[in-house]
Amino acid sequence: MRGLSLHRAGWRRALPPPPPSLCAVRKLHAIDVHHRVKDVDFQAIDQKWQRRWRSPEWRRWQRTDSQQDKPKAYILPMFPYPSGTLHLGHLRVYTISDVLARVKQMQGYSVIHPIGWDAFGLPAENAALERGVHPEKWTLQNIDAMKKQMQAMGGRWDWDREFRTCDPAFYKHTQAIFLSLYERGLAYQAESLVNYDPVDRTVLANEQVDANGCSWRSGARVEKIMLRQWFLKIKEFQKPLLEDLDALAENGNWPERVLAMQRNWLGRSEGTKLWFDVASAGGHSFNPIEVFTTRADTLFGVQYLAVSLKHPIVQDAALRDESLRAFLDRAQHLPPDSKAGYLLRNMTARNPVAGVVEGFEQSIPIYAAPYVLDDYGSGAVMGVPGHDSRDHAFWRANTTDSPIRRVIATQPGETPAPLLPSTESDRPMLETGVVSSNIPDFGGLSSEEAVEHLGERLRAAGKPVETTENWRLRDWLISRQRYWGTPIPIIHCGSCGPVPVPRNKLPVKLPQLLDKYFKGKSGNPLEEHPTWKDVECPQCGSAAQRETDTMDTFMDSSWYFFRFLSPRFDQEAVDARSANTGMPVDVYVGGVEHAILHLLYARFVSKFLASTALWPQGHLSKGEPFKKLITQGMVHGKTYTDPTTGRFLRPEEVDLAKSSAPVIRTTGEAPRVSFEKMSKSKYNGVDPGATIAKYGADVTRTHMLFQAPVSDVLEWDEASITGIQRWFTRILRYCGGVFMPPTVLAKFQPPRDLDMSLSDILTWLVSVKLLKVITINERRPASSFDSEEARFIASLKIEEQLLWSKVQETIARVTQSYASTPPSLNTIVSDLMTLTNTLYETPHTSDTMAVLKYLATCHLLRMMAPMAPAVAEEGWHMLHEVTAIKVKTSPTHPLRGNGGPSIFAFPFPKAEEEVIKKLNPTMTTVLQVNGKKKVEAQIRKPPVGLPVVDLVNWVLGRLAEQEGGKEWLSKESGKLWKVLGSKGVDTQAHLLIPLIPIDCDIKIAKGGRIVNVVSLKKADRKKWESEVAN
Repeated sequence: MRGLSLHRAGWRRALPPPPPSLCAVRKLHAIDVHHRVKDVDFQAIDQKWQRRWRSPEWRRWQRTDSQQDKPKAYILPMFPYPSGTLHLGHLRVYTISDVLARVKQMQGYSVIHPIGWDAFGLPAENAALERGVHPEKWTLQNIDAMKKQMQAMGGRWDWDREFRTCDPAFYKHTQAIFLSLYERGLAYQAESLVNYDPVDRTVLANEQVDANGCSWRSGARVEKIMLRQWFLKIKEFQKPLLEDLDALAENGNWPERVLAMQRNWLGRSEGTKLWFDVASAGGHSFNPIEVFTTRADTLFGVQYLAVSLKHPIVQDAALRDESLRAFLDRAQHLPPDSKAGYLLRNMTARNPVAGVVEGFEQSIPIYAAPYVLDDYGSGAVMGVPGHDSRDHAFWRANTTDSPIRRVIATQPGETPAPLLPSTESDRPMLETGVVSSNIPDFGGLSSEEAVEHLGERLRAAGKPVETTENWRLRDWLISRQRYWGTPIPIIHCGSCGPVPVPRNKLPVKLPQLLDKYFKGKSGNPLEEHPTWKDVECPQCGSAAQRETDTMDTFMDSSWYFFRFLSPRFDQEAVDARSANTGMPVDVYVGGVEHAILHLLYARFVSKFLASTALWPQGHLSKGEPFKKLITQGMVHGKTYTDPTTGRFLRPEEVDLAKSSAPVIRTTGEAPRVSFEKMSKSKYNGVDPGATIAKYGADVTRTHMLFQAPVSDVLEWDEASITGIQRWFTRILRYCGGVFMPPTVLAKFQPPRDLDMSLSDILTWLVSVKLLKVITINERRPASSFDSEEARFIASLKIEEQLLWSKVQETIARVTQSYASTPPSLNTIVSDLMTLTNTLYETPHTSDTMAVLKYLATCHLLRMMAPMAPAVAEEGWHMLHEVTAIKVKTSPTHPLRGNGGPSIFAFPFPKAEEEVIKKLNPTMTTVLQVNGKKKVEAQIRKPPVGLPVVDLVNWVLGRLAEQEGGKEWLSKESGKLWKVLGSKGVDTQAHLLIPLIPIDCDIKIAKGGRIVNVVSLKKADRKKWESEVAN
């Protein structure tokens, strides 16, 4: 084989050690290389740049930047309720939205990132009742406190768009939207069964009633009463609300978990509507009972009917049945899933298949049951205990030990045995299957076939049957019997009925009440106010009264995102032009706990507004308000419990001197350590304000982002926060210019464009004599390069090529991670840490390397800026205080004045992905042993012009990185070394080529595409070849 041999190349047995890498050690700006983490004052860095961001100069630049003609990006976190203090969950959601807003701004978008306050609500009113303070005063104090906390986070908020939903200037438009709904017939009053607290004299939501049926606040036994209340007809929009979820699911824009929850809440089910005749022994006649079922195939197994407590047949029977009346009174205090039932006397129902299918003439009992909802279907269900878990439990609780029929089998020809109580087999079969073989005309039919055939038979017999659909969704009850909410703009007139307040009279303001009025009060202050509710009817002028209910606070949050687009526009809720350009929200960030009601109501109101002049182009997005939804996971805190008693331990009860091995102070025992949802009772809450004050906002933000993926539960562990501190410290050290020798610095002037292509960078470096280009000669003719760019790239040393390839790969990964749904923010931190290590570990090889490291540092700082804005600003300023001296006083250079106005004045880096392959060219290499092929692999091409020794080491090194090459070349387990060692041959490593034994030679050909390892002693070669061949 022709090629270059080591011995023919004249290599000696030893070479002097290579000279040490040139390392430019410079005095660092502000931070000495030997200083520890704690010597960097990250809090001072935060405060310095937060002051700068609040300066008039910064705000002028930001205003100018946002006014330029750019595509819009509307990034919105769910606005906070002003409870008084931020918790870590707040910090997480607002950090995520701030990061995404900053990224979009750097990517050239005109960003809307507003903040406001969901300021109405029951907690403020309860605080007023307990403390004797007006809820507005309590709310505004909390807003002031929370606003200071949010500003300390270092967020980029559009404070000029801020509003509070309790301001009349805002709720005027909430009232106007209500009137628009009312005018379209989508708002109405109706009687409704509600949870009523007789002590506080207010309606309670289901979640405000404890397991014992008592009020969460007063402790009083909650009553079920009928009350006239206001509803919005969300059911009119149920089909688009369901169907348009498919569009939201595209590209994973909404989490599947949230979509599933919305579908379940809407609850569309296809099924069959049937009618059961009623027979009464008392001479009373009743209309047939209408039933909706999704499992008509189980009609043969119906053993009872259950009707709601408000069903007409129950109400009629209660007139003559005192025991039933007593049951209905008791049922008010039963949970919704109660198995209690009352057998209606002297009446039975008849299965629709009776007289149609042989053997089904029997009558079935009728029960009044609390578990049957008044407003689901017709308020009646057919009980099939053999094929439904709830029906099974109800039947066993309300009957003697009677058997349960099963009419669906798993296989054709089967007749399932009845279920008997107190046996292991007493479990319903829930799946579809085939009809039992003992059912005439239907036995053996699949469940689907049976439903179709059953409908045909009933219709042929003249019995009513309909294929239809049912929905779980109910109209939205918005009435609240409270003071601190948006007044409903309706006036009740004895002559005219409900009359809308004229729009020019909006807002209907809440009456001003003294603080002392609220102390210990109960009931609705609006109902009891001596003058506020008394008005003239707008239509006839006669005495009338205002509606004293206020609106559910979900009404405010159902449209607030429109208001941010034109917060000072007084004529309408939103300027239609702003709605067209700003909606829908591009990214909406918030907790999964709002996955159902808030998001559903917001979608409903948005779809309604899309049908009005307020959002003329709303149809383009099907009236959907949020393109992309990000639901962050909860934050759990470290929790300590006593292993003996299970009692939660206070932090002061645990000795944390050694954080990895805490002990209980009183017993010396190790506590149980877990991460659980933060709560006062578990003593595991964390004050984000205290954490920021201790570590700084950027350290806290980035630690939070790094600890867990956005959608996962975050287990807050402060012990590992020092890792972020160390990383930031290394970056700031590096920005002091340690990578640039004084000789390069003396002549260096940063380019105007930091995002030049590699081709332009190399051309620029050649022009300023910082890159020496490969000389064209006989050994390297011009034809060996595809282009001038290829020649320039070949002029880079391998370390320089690898560094720039790593930079571009990182930019590509980080850009993709920011854009993914949900964004992969934790991996971004990891990728940027890796790039920081690469910068430190890559040796200085030339003046070119210094410039590439400068550009790489600029890219690193801009990629981390959205997460750690103050540290990035500080690093940017430090870097250019050293490297941009020559342009400091330039009137036009973008980096004048130590880096320009801000790092955020420069765009987010864009990956030049096509250059990654050019920097990582590959070739096919064959490894031979004594001329026989052993390994073939793709490896990186060696740099142009390597001396033969370096070329051999390069090729073998790349081969040894792959499994096939490692199998032969690894000194620990490689076949070359094992065989020679077993024969007593010297297995000392070759002094020049350490990947082969000293008694071997190498022949290399075709620029490293063929490498042949041969033994030096001919006498040993045959034996060696024989061993190696095996």
